[in-house]
Amino acid sequence: MFESLFSSTLSISAADDGAPSSDGIVGFVVDLMERLGGPGAGLAVALENLFPPIPSEVILPLAGFSASRGEMNLIAAIAWTTLGSVLGALALYLIGALVGRDRVRAIGERLPLIKVSDLDRTEEWFARHGTKAVFFGRMVPIFRSLISVPAGVERMRVSVFLLYTTLGSLIWNTVFVVAGYQLGESWHRVEDYSGVFQKIVIAVCAVGVGYFIVFRLIRTRRNRRGADNRLESSRHSGRRR
Repeated sequence: MFESLFSSTLSISAADDGAPSSDGIVGFVVDLMERLGGPGAGLAVALENLFPPIPSEVILPLAGFSASRGEMNLIAAIAWTTLGSVLGALALYLIGALVGRDRVRAIGERLPLIKVSDLDRTEEWFARHGTKAVFFGRMVPIFRSLISVPAGVERMRVSVFLLYTTLGSLIWNTVFVVAGYQLGESWHRVEDYSGVFQKIVIAVCAVGVGYFIVFRLIRTRRNRRGADNRLESSRHSGRRR
C-alpha cells in the first residue's frame, strides 16, 4: 500500500458523483477511513506530520466529505483529526528533544554563512515567541510540522506545547473539515485554494532565504576587504618605521 502511495502522483481526483478516487494518496486515506472510520482519519493526519507527501489539505476535506455522506460524525471527524495532529506533532517534538540543543548548535556552526550569533538570536526569539510560533505555525503550510522540532530542541514545556498545538490544530482542522463538509461532492476544490496559500508561503520563504544569503555574502566580502585593508595599512606603517 505504501509503495503504491508514494509512487503515485499527488493530484486530487474525484469521480463524476464526487466520490473520491481509489488511487494514490486519496485512495490510501479512503481505505483508512473505510476500515477505521474517524480513527482512520486521525491516523492519516498523524502520518501527514511525519511524511510530507501526505497533505492535510487532502485528508481533512475528505473527512468532511465523508461526514456529509453520513459515514462519520462531523464532530468526531474534527476531534479525531485534531488528535492525530497532536500525536504527529508530539512525535516530532520528541525527535527534536532527542537531537538536543548542543547537536543542533554543533551542526549550525559548521554550516556556511551561519554564525553562532545567528543561533543565539534564534534561541532568544524562540524563548520570547515560542508559544505564538507553535500556535500560528500549526496553521501555516510547511511550518505545520517543522515548528514542532525547534520546540523539542528548546525543551518547551510539554504541557504548553500540547496546549498551543491542540488549539492551532483544532482551528486548522475545523476550517478544512467543515469546508469539505459544506462543499460535499466538490470537496477536492479545497486543495486548489490551499495550494495558492502554500505557494505564497514557499515564495516568501524563498525570498527570505535569498535575502539572507545575499546579505551575508555582501557583509562577508566587506569584512574581508576591511581586514585586508587593515593588514595592508599595518604593513605600510611597519615599513615606515
